[in-house]
Amino acid sequence: MNAPSPDSLTSRHPLLAPSVAVAGALAAGRPLVALESTIVAHGMPYPQNLHTARAVEAVVREHGAEPATIAILDGRIRVGLDGADLERLARAGPKAIKVSRRDLPAVLARGAGSPMGATTVAGTMICAALAGIEVFVTGGIGGVHRGAATTFDISADLQELARTSVVVVCAGAKSILDLGLTLEYLETHGVPVLSAGQDDFAAFYVRESGLRADQRIDAPADLARFVRAKWDLGLAGGVLLSTPVPEADALPRALVDGWIDAALADAQRQGISGKAVTPFLLARIEQLSGGRSLAANIALVKHNAEVGARLAVALAALPPGACVNP
Repeated sequence: MNAPSPDSLTSRHPLLAPSVAVAGALAAGRPLVALESTIVAHGMPYPQNLHTARAVEAVVREHGAEPATIAILDGRIRVGLDGADLERLARAGPKAIKVSRRDLPAVLARGAGSPMGATTVAGTMICAALAGIEVFVTGGIGGVHRGAATTFDISADLQELARTSVVVVCAGAKSILDLGLTLEYLETHGVPVLSAGQDDFAAFYVRESGLRADQRIDAPADLARFVRAKWDLGLAGGVLLSTPVPEADALPRALVDGWIDAALADAQRQGISGKAVTPFLLARIEQLSGGRSLAANIALVKHNAEVGARLAVALAALPPGACVNP
């Protein structure tokens, strides 16, 4: 039997362009894991970003799922990148536009002349849902920024979690954020926050935030039943699954807090704002930490990929309706 062509699956949406591997997995009902591209273009320097992206895709495959790195290339939503396109994105780095919900129309409207776009958590969730992918792995989500009471700086990732039915596997929210307010926002919008591997919501470079997740569920099969039960009830919206950075790669909270305070002060002095804040802070913390934060970031996203792939496999074995028609 011939594998389906990518074009045969654009019927899901005319702007979707799945790779051959992703198209084949979708047609066969095999588990897929979506991966964002902002972490490649804006989250790490070249060539570590390329090496990490390839390693994360390999982890997903090793655990039984097909990786689908998502980006905007040549006016199409690319779901799954081949080696050349992944390197093209990695080399472009910050020249690639960060694409969230509000940016998708502007970037795609130009057709083949559209600029290269790296999808954020929110942007990747939208594209994954369009493609029929239920699990998305990232490093850390965006959230409520420190000082948001005056700046109103809240990531679109949180609102996307409230509306788009995709499981987001992460190492919690990025340490530069106000984690307490981030969890309060998610609670207000009815987003279940689960934890695997510990009771606490993870804190990116740091394993424990001191803040409890709604529930701890470790086994992939149990996680899959939770997700299916939510969606089978007609409760649209995402599920946030937090899992901590491996212990050997975790950083001490006091040390990280010191780097964050210094990086925030630098950002304020330089007038950094909006979309530029997070990549600036991550890059500055990497400098202040002597590369230790980058090593932790790479370790945590690989671990998240393993957890996400196992969940995708479990969900594929538990079809929609399984929890309402046992």
